[in-house]
Amino acid sequence: MGEVIVLGGGAAGLMCALTAAQRGRQVLVLEKANKIGKKILMSGGGRCNFTNYSIEPENFLSANPHFCKSALKRYTQWDFIKLVEQHGIDYEERKQQQLFCKDSAKQILAMLVSECEQAGVVIWSHCEINSITALQSSIDAQSNRYKLELARGKSEPKETHTLCCESLVVATGALSIPSMGGSDMGYDIARQFSLQLTERRAGLVPFMFSDNFKAVCERLAGISTEVEVSCNGQDFSESLLFTHRGISGPAILQISSYWHPGDSISLNLLPGIEAYQWLCEVKLAKGKSLLKTVLQQKLSKALVTELQQLWWPTQAETNLAEFTDLQLKTIGAQLNQWTLKPSATEGYRTAEVTLGGVDTDGISSRTMEAKNKPGLFFIGEVLDVSGHLGGFNFQWAWSSGHAAGLYV
Repeated sequence: MGEVIVLGGGAAGLMCALTAAQRGRQVLVLEKANKIGKKILMSGGGRCNFTNYSIEPENFLSANPHFCKSALKRYTQWDFIKLVEQHGIDYEERKQQQLFCKDSAKQILAMLVSECEQAGVVIWSHCEINSITALQSSIDAQSNRYKLELARGKSEPKETHTLCCESLVVATGALSIPSMGGSDMGYDIARQFSLQLTERRAGLVPFMFSDNFKAVCERLAGISTEVEVSCNGQDFSESLLFTHRGISGPAILQISSYWHPGDSISLNLLPGIEAYQWLCEVKLAKGKSLLKTVLQQKLSKALVTELQQLWWPTQAETNLAEFTDLQLKTIGAQLNQWTLKPSATEGYRTAEVTLGGVDTDGISSRTMEAKNKPGLFFIGEVLDVSGHLGGFNFQWAWSSGHAAGLYV
C-alpha cells in the first residue's frame, strides 16, 4: 500500500505528505504516538510560533551552513503565512518578528490535517516499525523500493502489516523532549543505509550549575531580567530567567546552541549602558546613595541583593561617594561582563531541538533524497539543521517537508 510512506506525523512529515498528495501521489503517514502533531500543540505555550517574518540562513546551525538555503528559498515564510491566512487563522507578531496563533496551536494542526484529508493522505497512529528492508532495484523506476514490517494498535495483540513503497520519508524528529515522542529512530535508519551522522547534543536548552551559583539561582528562581549573553563569538539580547536548577529564558536557550561543556558564558546585565561610566556619573550626582539603591533603578531588588553578596559584601552600607574609582571599575566590568561557567545543560528532557543529526553531505539539498539510496528521504529535525528560537525550526520543517514532497 502506498507509493509514498512518511514516518512521523509531525510538522515536517505532514507538510511533506500534503505536498506529495496534492501532486496525485498516494501517501500513508505512520505515527508512533497515539496522535499526530504533539510538538505543534505544545509549542509556543500552546500558541505555536509557526514562523518568523525574517528567515535567513544565518538563523540556522549546521556543519554545512549552505545546505538549508535551497529549501528555504523555494518554500518561504510568506508561503506558509499565505496558507495560514487561507485557513482564516488569526496570528500576531511578537518581539523578534516571531509569529504566533492568536488563539491556539490546534488551528495549525487542524489546518495541516485538513490539507492532508483534502488531498487523500491516509494517517495511521500507534505504529511501531519493526524492520525496513531495501528491495532489489528493478528496471522499472516506479517499482517499490522499500518494505516495512510494522505493528499497529493501542493494545496487544497488535495488527501486523507488511507495506511496500516507492519513496520512504524519514520525518521522525530527534532526541529532544522524549515525552513528546522524541527518539533516535531516524538515526538508526540512516545508519542502516550507510548515511553518516554528525555529533548530536541538546540545543535551545536551559543551563544548570553545580557550584555556589546554584544556590543563588534557587533563591532567585522565577525572576527574569533583560540581558545580553555571549559565548563563542555569538551573542543574543533577550530575557534571562532564573530557575531552581540554573538559568533559562530566551537569551539562554539561544546561546545554549553555541555552548560546549567546559565553556563559560558572559552576561551583560545592563545592555546598552557602560556600567562604570554610569556609576561614576551617579557618584558625582548622588554620592550619598548606596550602590544597591542605585542598581535597583535598573535591576530587581532580589538580584541586586545577590550581586551585593557576591561583589561588595563588606561595603553594603557604604555611600557611593566612598567607593574608589577602581572599585567602581571592577563592579562595572562585572555588571557588563559577568562570567559564569555552567556545569551542564538540562539535556534532551527539556531541549527544544537536537543539534546535529543526519550528515547533509549525504543528502540532496534540492530534494532531501539520500544521494546513495534512491527513494529514501530525510526531512525536519532528524537532519543536521537546527534553527534559532523564534519560529525557525518550524520553518525548516515546512521548507524541507515541501522540498521532499515535490519529489517523492
